[in-house]
Amino acid sequence: MRSFPALARRTAVPLIAAAVALAGGSLAPAGAATGDSWKVPAQAWLTIKGHGYGHGHGMSQYGAEGAAREGLSAREIIDFYYPGTTWGTAKGPVSVLITADTDDDLVVVARPGLVLRDSAVEGRTVLPDNGASRWRIDVGGAGSDRVSFLKGGRWHRFSTLRGTGQLGAAGQPITLVTPSGTRAYRGWLQLAAPSGSSRARDTVNVLTLENYVRGVVPLEIPALWSPAAVQAQSIAARTYASYERAHPLGSTYQICDTSSCQVYGGYDAEHPAANDAVDATRRQALLADGEPAFTQFGASSGGWTSAGSVSYLTAREDPYDGWSGNPVHAWSLKLADTRLEQAWPALGNLQRITVTRRDGNGDWGGRVAAMTLVGSDGKVVVSGDTFRSVLGLRSTWLTFKVGQRSGARQVMAPRDATPDVLTTGTR
Repeated sequence: MRSFPALARRTAVPLIAAAVALAGGSLAPAGAATGDSWKVPAQAWLTIKGHGYGHGHGMSQYGAEGAAREGLSAREIIDFYYPGTTWGTAKGPVSVLITADTDDDLVVVARPGLVLRDSAVEGRTVLPDNGASRWRIDVGGAGSDRVSFLKGGRWHRFSTLRGTGQLGAAGQPITLVTPSGTRAYRGWLQLAAPSGSSRARDTVNVLTLENYVRGVVPLEIPALWSPAAVQAQSIAARTYASYERAHPLGSTYQICDTSSCQVYGGYDAEHPAANDAVDATRRQALLADGEPAFTQFGASSGGWTSAGSVSYLTAREDPYDGWSGNPVHAWSLKLADTRLEQAWPALGNLQRITVTRRDGNGDWGGRVAAMTLVGSDGKVVVSGDTFRSVLGLRSTWLTFKVGQRSGARQVMAPRDATPDVLTTGTR
């Protein structure tokens, strides 16, 4: 059983399950120092109030819907959230790591028209319709990959490969079998070796960029939102994949299928309305200096986007994020002081919280950049991102209110660590 290393390119780029689960601005000033400090008595409640969901870089997905409801087109939405980029096109294949397939083989459901390709051999082989229920590529005893089929309750050898093996279905979806279930994908599924000497294998989906975006959009934004918002998501997703393709995450693939990159669910995730948005924006993408732009996006800016790693991910006031349907524009969470003491045991008993630096934008001085926790046994200096990650908070744009628990029995607040994705299932 393989476990994949953390894939952190997108770093909390996010969206939310919140939409389903809950049913021209100015440039940013430099990070601002702050003296915000809260004394924490023994047995305290901490009420954390915040804005937004995610890192805040680039497009707010709730903001995109708010903008669409005010009459902005997809291009106007994109131009607002990625100022300084130019319009271009993107096409060609993309290779996606399928992280759910962790068992170092590639198993697909048998169907008419299955085709096998060997990267070391010209042409392709149409697999026989021989009554098999499954076809498999795995690693043989000599280290070469082999092809087998399941029939009569046992596996039968079909051939040995000289190179990397791919299975496709002549343009039709092909159903992958993983330890957790089955899922259909467009294009080709291949079993690839990360290194020449390893018996470990990656399952990779190779398909056109347009078909890939079809499997992303309904998992990143509700497909039945305003067409302009869904079209804007299509453009951002296509551009993001193009950027990752130019900066691949692995030796056998270019992008992953989780929220560490952008969520991709293959053919099974597609939705007719999202497909319409993809078709309406076919090949449209953003460029920066002639190359694909790094179009990060997140669920909710909370009213201000935050500056990212490139010039076009600017901090600016976002007038579109606060529409009435956004449940995470403003939020609050109540937890016991012991939650922090358990997270940072070097503190002992928590006595004081001090925010030392914010980004300077919006309520309370903006997103927390740095803070100090002081306890009876010592102090801990943490970044806002670390504080958010450890406690599972929605964003770093937050402030505190401290109250006495008055000896009440501790109630642990649940971690709000849901990936920032706007939808789940047919997200």
